Amino acid sequence: MDLKSLIRDVPDFPQEGILFRDMTPLLQNPKALDFVSQNLVRDVDLSQIDFFAGIESRGFILASHLAATHHKGFLPIRKAGKLPPPTKKISYALEYGTAEIELPLGSGRIMIVDDVLATGGTLQAAIDLSSSAGYKVEAVAVLVNLKFLNKMKFNNKEVFSLVQY
Repeated sequence: MDLKSLIRDVPDFPQEGILFRDMTPLLQNPKALDFVSQNLVRDVDLSQIDFFAGIESRGFILASHLAATHHKGFLPIRKAGKLPPPTKKISYALEYGTAEIELPLGSGRIMIVDDVLATGGTLQAAIDLSSSAGYKVEAVAVLVNLKFLNKMKFNNKEVFSLVQY
């Protein structure tokens, strides 16, 4: 399936010089969404996953759909201050600023999911946060990998993605 044709380029968003990859058209296509839900986990042993953890905000959409499709739980990795305690929080650098994310404390085996991997700051922070909050990160996947911006690896392998730029 040609997922790239369902991802819209939005120049100068959220700020000038950034080319935003909008997955809204993909989400509006039931066949594409089903394809993503089946193929984003194609190399993952789902018996080793208890939760799909989605990074705010578009990662929530993918991870919650994966959780429902594969009968697993969903964990939100949110901007700081949005979850009730007890949580664990981490600060990290973005390509255009800094941010903090948080996650409920807990345990279990998780797969972290996000929409776009750009420089890797948010995804690496989510991996570090998940471990410090009590979870074992078994797998990581993104819908889109902007490979020209990162060389990120998880468990010595390139982060799995369905679309690359």
